[in-house]
Amino acid sequence: MKITEIRESTRPIKSNIRNAYIDFSKMTLSLVAVVTDVIRDGKPVIGYGFNSNGRYGQGALMRERFIPRVLEANPDTLLDTKGVLCPHKIWATMMNNEKPGGHGERSVAIGTIDMAIWDAVAKIEGLPLYQLLAERYGDGKPKRDVFVYAAGGITGRGRVSRASPVKCKAILIVDTRSSRKRLGEAR
Repeated sequence: MKITEIRESTRPIKSNIRNAYIDFSKMTLSLVAVVTDVIRDGKPVIGYGFNSNGRYGQGALMRERFIPRVLEANPDTLLDTKGVLCPHKIWATMMNNEKPGGHGERSVAIGTIDMAIWDAVAKIEGLPLYQLLAERYGDGKPKRDVFVYAAGGITGRGRVSRASPVKCKAILIVDTRSSRKRLGEAR
């Protein structure tokens, strides 16, 4: 089993929305496809990842450093004991020759590829990712109650954001323990 190709495409978000910090009409994001030699239904298994809006695409870092490291590695060094792609070994390969530390842009680049790797592994194992994670790192039972981050405040160009009572109530229903109001919305 091996990764045969990693594709990255940096694309514009092209959305006429903004929040207090970011004009999304100028932003980009990275899309990643990790292509494997595993065939299902006559097609290769492909894992997909993308970076969240609010960060620019990191294609240059991926293409210059991280993708070549994975593709140049001996494929056997990227497998677990069952012969399946090992996200931890692939992550370590991407981090080879990198200085320890936070480095936000690097974490976006590696995290996007990592997301695609985990997606491919779950597909290879024939499990939803949440179940794969529960079996590998938990008691095999996925947690049904999980923390989510509910946010708002994104507006169309030229509009002032005012949280509606319905929107505020929806956020509070989702998570009453950690909801918050954005500056300028509480009027």
